[in-house]
Amino acid sequence: MKKTSAEKQSATLGRLMKYVKPHALLVVAAFFCAVVSAAASLFAPVVIGESVNYIMGAGAVYYKPLATRIVLLAVLIVAVLVFQWLMNIFAQRAAHLTVRDARRDGFSALVTAPLSYIDGNGHGDLAARLSVDADQISDGIVQGATQLFTGIVTVIGTLALMIRINPWIALAVAALTPLSLFVSFLVARGSHKYFSAQSKVRGELYQKSEEIIGSRALVAAYGYAPRAEQSFGETNEALRRCGFKATFYSSLVNPSTRLINALVYAVAAVMGAVFAIDGKMSAGDIATLLLFANQFARPINEITGVITELQTSLAAAKRTLDLAEVKPQQDSGTVKDKTLGGDIAITDMTFSYTPGKPILKNLNLAVKPGTMVAIVGRTGCGKTTLINLLMRFYDPDSGKIYFDGIDSTDVQRSCVRKGFGMVLQDSWIFKGTVRENIAYGKPDASEDEVKAAAKAAHIDGFIERLPNGYDTVIDDGDGISQGQKQLINIARVMLVNPPMLILDEATSNIDTRTERRVQEAFDALLRPENGVKKTGFVVAHRLSTIKNADLILVMDSGEIVERGTHDELLSRGGVYAELYNAQFSAGLSV
Repeated sequence: MKKTSAEKQSATLGRLMKYVKPHALLVVAAFFCAVVSAAASLFAPVVIGESVNYIMGAGAVYYKPLATRIVLLAVLIVAVLVFQWLMNIFAQRAAHLTVRDARRDGFSALVTAPLSYIDGNGHGDLAARLSVDADQISDGIVQGATQLFTGIVTVIGTLALMIRINPWIALAVAALTPLSLFVSFLVARGSHKYFSAQSKVRGELYQKSEEIIGSRALVAAYGYAPRAEQSFGETNEALRRCGFKATFYSSLVNPSTRLINALVYAVAAVMGAVFAIDGKMSAGDIATLLLFANQFARPINEITGVITELQTSLAAAKRTLDLAEVKPQQDSGTVKDKTLGGDIAITDMTFSYTPGKPILKNLNLAVKPGTMVAIVGRTGCGKTTLINLLMRFYDPDSGKIYFDGIDSTDVQRSCVRKGFGMVLQDSWIFKGTVRENIAYGKPDASEDEVKAAAKAAHIDGFIERLPNGYDTVIDDGDGISQGQKQLINIARVMLVNPPMLILDEATSNIDTRTERRVQEAFDALLRPENGVKKTGFVVAHRLSTIKNADLILVMDSGEIVERGTHDELLSRGGVYAELYNAQFSAGLSV
């Protein structure tokens, strides 16, 4: 059964309260300060009314009690200011801690989420949930709750004190008040869907911004700037429309409630004048009642404003908390401490990203330890998908993968990934020193180990020429070439020295000369002169780089159509020979 908007908001609020609960003392302190501040503001009109009664006319001013009331009024004003300040401090502290925890859990969920979830959502949108939407929680929920509480206390206290002075005027004011609440309810109900849409479109805008900024060179190279501007403009316009509708509906609250408040004040003034003429009220009582009538209206306005703000915050909170509740990828395997030896078997494996559209079909493969396996084939044939399955980023739809005779589903993912070193076509550098980037998989590596890995990857000369050598801070925007980034990625793997290697177009971004030297380093890593050979999987388009592979798999439409050594496959004159000869004739084999 589909939930209503109110039920969804209630559910979101309940989830948010789990994050507020650890900081309940701060919230309680904020509420206490709110009560004190509201109480002080409630008694100020009473003191003002009493002061008016001590000024009866020319020559009839009671200075001593008047002075006492003035001092008391000053104390009340100071109390309001101090406790409002403390209330804001406690509320903001609670809000920031609540958002910190929600953001932390959201990031933790992303780190452990299945790769299918990351691939199925825009990366910019996910980032927006952790930044923009999380800030919306801080701006609205906790601080808004204290303002809401203060407003309610003020309304109830004001009404009680008005009843003490004149119950008929209090009754008239109370009778007109529900009109403000009714208007606020209608507006809030209508504006929630627009605030939700606004949060969603904001995430899309964030996503497009990230894509264009991150691919600025590509945008310029293909003359895509006009289309990028048009696409961004359309999303920006959609955000404007959502924002305008949300703001328009929410903006109806204040003028509507102010109109009703003005009516309340007028009714109180007229009724007070009638009672005063009949001698049933003093001038001070009228002054107090009019102040109360005005004060009674102010928290109503604040409450309605807070309700609007809560709509925005709840919409943002849902997106952030949905992220925090993404279930981590299941890892129920019993084998967790085993060092994998590189014996891999695949039997009748089928896999699809989308049900009914298999990428791999009935795959069978046996790889002995120390074997270098090359995987080739046309784009989209399933090469990288096979690598993703070996790394257990995904699990097969049917069939099995065995590591050293153990079903892969019985081996914890962390154990599988410790056994592999992986270099992808897309290099990745984070902001940090060169040393930290190389030691990413082995943070406790010594200086000599880091330098040895850099030397093996033929990147040591470049590093030594940097301003601070291995202590130079780098990131993607430092003008480092793609090839240099890739060599740093290769050095990472060489430092970890795992029993199995996966090289997915790992040398695609480096020149031919460097590629040969790196290939020699890989050969030394896979087949050390003194030591156990490593199992390696190499995905390559440059077929000249895999001539020495022990086994070459040729894939087409998700199936292995040929397998054998370089010489064997060439002699068969099949798909591999066709691919190789095409590259050779194009001058790409050297």
